[in-house]
Amino acid sequence: MKRVASLYLPDWSIDRLRRAEPALAPPPPERVALDALVPDWAAIKAASDAEQGGKNCDAPRNTGWRPGARWARDMGGREEVARQIATLPAHQRPPMREMGRRSEAADHPYKRLPGDDGGKATGWPKPAALPCSPAQAGARSGAVSASCEPRATGPRPAPGNRKNGSNDPGAAVKEVAAFFDTARSTGTVSRVCPPTSAHPSPTSGDPAPPLVTVHKVGSRVEVAAASPSALALGVAPGMPLTQVRAAVPDVVVRDADPEGDACDLRKLSIALARRWTPVVAVADAQTLFLDLTGVSHLHGGEEAMARRLVRLLARLGFAARVGIADTAGAAWACAHFAPSAITSLPPGDPLPALAPLPVAALRVEEHAQELLRRLGVETVGQLAALPRAPLVRRFGRTLALRLDQASGRASEPLDAIVPPVAIMVEQRFAEPLLTAEPIAHWIGQLVSRLAVDLARAGRGARAVVLAATRIDRAVQTIRIGFARPTRAPDHMLRLLVRQVDRLDPGFGIEALALHVQRADPLGAEAFDGDLADGERPDLAPLIDAIVNRIGQRRLWRMAPVESDVPERGTARAAPLDPPADTAPQLVREDVRRLDTRPQAHPWHPRWPRPARLLRRPEPLDHVMAEMPDYPPARFTWRGITHRVVRGDGPERITGEWWRRPGEASAVRDYFRVEDEAGARFWLFRRGDGLRAETGDLSWYIHGTFG
Repeated sequence: MKRVASLYLPDWSIDRLRRAEPALAPPPPERVALDALVPDWAAIKAASDAEQGGKNCDAPRNTGWRPGARWARDMGGREEVARQIATLPAHQRPPMREMGRRSEAADHPYKRLPGDDGGKATGWPKPAALPCSPAQAGARSGAVSASCEPRATGPRPAPGNRKNGSNDPGAAVKEVAAFFDTARSTGTVSRVCPPTSAHPSPTSGDPAPPLVTVHKVGSRVEVAAASPSALALGVAPGMPLTQVRAAVPDVVVRDADPEGDACDLRKLSIALARRWTPVVAVADAQTLFLDLTGVSHLHGGEEAMARRLVRLLARLGFAARVGIADTAGAAWACAHFAPSAITSLPPGDPLPALAPLPVAALRVEEHAQELLRRLGVETVGQLAALPRAPLVRRFGRTLALRLDQASGRASEPLDAIVPPVAIMVEQRFAEPLLTAEPIAHWIGQLVSRLAVDLARAGRGARAVVLAATRIDRAVQTIRIGFARPTRAPDHMLRLLVRQVDRLDPGFGIEALALHVQRADPLGAEAFDGDLADGERPDLAPLIDAIVNRIGQRRLWRMAPVESDVPERGTARAAPLDPPADTAPQLVREDVRRLDTRPQAHPWHPRWPRPARLLRRPEPLDHVMAEMPDYPPARFTWRGITHRVVRGDGPERITGEWWRRPGEASAVRDYFRVEDEAGARFWLFRRGDGLRAETGDLSWYIHGTFG
């Protein structure tokens, strides 16, 4: 019987970001002693006395309990208050300076005379409950406690002895709900949050600061993913970033990385396919499907395997949920909407177990969910009870197909991830090799076998390592690289044989192996369409020979970068890599499509650049130049004086104002000059010679021509 597990990673992008930036991760849980949970009321009282300017309470009479009241001095009262504080959510707990003060529900805003009956005799209505949302309650927790209705428990005191909040000994005070309020005015209606809230506490499950990732949708920046603490504060994916910053000012914002998330999810699927089950498929951006058929008993059973997998991911910093069922659709529904983190449905029809789940558990589109909600269909059971023919006419085949896939009436094959297999050939010898001739001979044999394996895989090698194992178990390596994917045995053999003299056989080499460290797809290539030009020379063998002799860092080509500043206008690139396509992707209605002119060359021939550009401009000394538009007649560079015989310029380049404020008015005037010896230099002057804010008129050399 087929069994499928759905691994759901609800905070995949957030957890990846926290692994990359440990400062954003929640602090590790600390073991606190039981005695440390009881507050130090003496320190709290001392802090409160110091804040109020002395031990005497500055609160007027009949306005509340003072910090040194008798109820706070006895052990029973302190333990009871500590217990009540611990049961409150974090956003409703009082600040440290208010821990010794107890507030009460205020009286009716209109004064009552002794003997009134709550408004029956006077005709005033009773105070109505003031509605509020959990978000509003959390926002008011720093100033005035809020709730959805006034609360008061316990017997009502007699009218003649009613001193609400009195400091006099023996005063009868009614019992109130456990809440705190920083206000001292009895004319304000105090309200408290209900002890049980539909939204979890912002810091109860995730003590880390609220974190969101954003992406740009049109002209608006929206939230792509939010951490659990941000979700508890009301932040949801799709909200504008401006609204999030207004509601949660201390939120941490990072750019979304969907490509990185997908790449790491694929790496995780490959690791699971190699260790846990051979069939692993990517369901969506946060979910994987694992085929447990025939492999669960190797890990102690389905539930034991799921628990081990969840614990493993938790140690790596990822939250996970697992659902197990006979079908992939039912497993996906359990992983996303089941109440527990690990859910395993018994074999058989999964629809009865999925009946109480919402319709979204069937992976239905948003517009179909909205239409079903308008029709009053909210659960899978209600949807399964509808007639099939009207359902297909109204919603199409997709909704019925999802329902059949979840129940098992329609098959849902898994597109399994195939882990890449390393390409390697090896040869062991009965007699060790001691000289270069047999080593070169067997390298040729290995290269031929490696070329056959690469051809079967349809790939070409980009980096190959030759590993020679000696009798004393020492391993020596030779690494070669290629500018293009190749599987030509002659070319690979020629590069390897040139470095055989680097091997020290010692007492003999007992094994040789060729490992392909990097391989790219290599298929058939089309002939050049212009046959009149003949066959173009292939520079790849020459570049490979040079790079493997002098090193990869010493051979490169310059690639243009869109920038007017010379030191920013170039970048290093591999010798044979194709140029990057920097043209913007235009929509169909973009007016720039009307411009049919060819793209301008990044280095215009009218403005030549030197063949050698210095790493950074170097200052010149003793410069003699006529201001403002003439090249220098003499300058000194690196202790040598050069007399200029001819020059050209200036070429004015301004700063990129969008990078730094200092470049808003910066100006460089470049000149091409030639000295008496025929050497040509590329010089520039900071400033235009007219305005002081453009530069200090100092001279620099930026490059030399060939």
